[in-house]
Amino acid sequence: MKIWLQWKYRSAKGGAETVFRSDEMSAAQGVQIAEDLERTKRVRELVFIDSFDDSVWTIKEMKAYLKSIETEPHDITVYFDGGFDIANKNSGLGCVIYYSQSGKSYRLRQNEQVDELVSNNEAEYAALHLCVQELGYLGVKNMPVNFSGDSKIVINGMRGEWPVIETELVRWADRIEAKLDQLGIQPDYFLLPRKENFEADRLATQALKGIKITGTYAL
Repeated sequence: MKIWLQWKYRSAKGGAETVFRSDEMSAAQGVQIAEDLERTKRVRELVFIDSFDDSVWTIKEMKAYLKSIETEPHDITVYFDGGFDIANKNSGLGCVIYYSQSGKSYRLRQNEQVDELVSNNEAEYAALHLCVQELGYLGVKNMPVNFSGDSKIVINGMRGEWPVIETELVRWADRIEAKLDQLGIQPDYFLLPRKENFEADRLATQALKGIKITGTYAL
């Protein structure tokens, strides 16, 4: 969960008050900073504001929420990439998921070769769909998730900034959004330079070569 902190500050000599709002940060960072602020004895009405839906949380409620998700996958970042071999009409899908659970950090890697797609853009959408499926298998529900890829078509399409026109791409976008809604996932999409998406790219390339990769590793 990404949040803002908002609080009313009272000057040391009293009489002067103003309201501050922090930069966006993780909920865990917010709790740490909120505790430091409260120690000053000059902070009033401190709340957490969820950057996704503007819901308001007290520090007690936020601590309880963080405690409740300790044993569930959280702090999730997903990388996806799709490749398409024009000559063979095969596609390779790559998926990397970083997450935390029970106080440990993990990396999941998964790839897949498919032969029913028609373009590189469709392979990119299919790779994102593969990632969303893997989140479901992990048991991710009602969580914010960061999705990162190097496809402008997919990232801007899923953000709603570019229209999705091709029929096959519309079908993939609809499937992805339906699955995200089913899992209660709050997506945030980030466009990466290709060189920064090397893990997912390598998995997609290996899939095209018929090399299957699957597994989860503790970091």
